[in-house]
Parts: sequence; C-alpha cells; structure tokens
Amino acid sequence: GWCPLSPTGAQTTQLLVEPPWRPAVLWDRVTLTCQGLGATSATTWYKDGQRWGQQGRDHLSVTMSGTYTCDRPGTGRSPPVTVLDDPLVLQVPARALLEGDTVTLRCRG
Repeated sequence: GWCPLSPTGAQTTQLLVEPPWRPAVLWDRVTLTCQGLGATSATTWYKDGQRWGQQGRDHLSVTMSGTYTCDRPGTGRSPPVTVLDDPLVLQVPARALLEGDTVTLRCRG
C-alpha cells in the first residue's frame, strides 16, 4: 500500500530539513530531503525559482542562502523552505505546533 508522507495523508511533496529547526540557517550545514511520489531520479530542485543543484537526487546540501523547493512528478512542487544567512537566529522545531504544546526555542549565534 501507499505510505502517507504527511500527517494529513495528503499526497503532496514534502521538503524535510535537517537539523529539524526553523528558520534554517546556513551555518547549520542544512540538508534538504525531497519526499514525494515518483522516481527519485526525476527530482528537480529549485532555488529562488530557478533550477538548482544536482537534479535526480533526493538530498541537497545547502551552501547558499535562499528559498528552496523540490518537484516530484507524482506529487508536484513542495512548499518552500528558506535558508537564512543570519548571524543570530531564534529557532522553533520544524514540525507542526499546536496551541498548548510545550515548545523549546533556541536562540543561537
């Protein structure tokens, strides 16, 4: 059977961020992983709307700040992930947060 990739079970392309904090910052050596239907070899990466990096791989090591998306033929374009080049950042976990949740914030610089 088909495995849902997002909490809602929606068939959408997802962009996972490692380490799992938002906003992502360049000096964290961020890796993006594209999850979606269709062949990994058909993955297309975009940075600031332009085709970017090595196509046909599901991982991208980020070396420049900007807004990244990926595209998989079965599920389309992912939501964007922005990687900042800020020296100081307040981060939250990169997951869905609900009112009442206990959240650890990270102030890093």
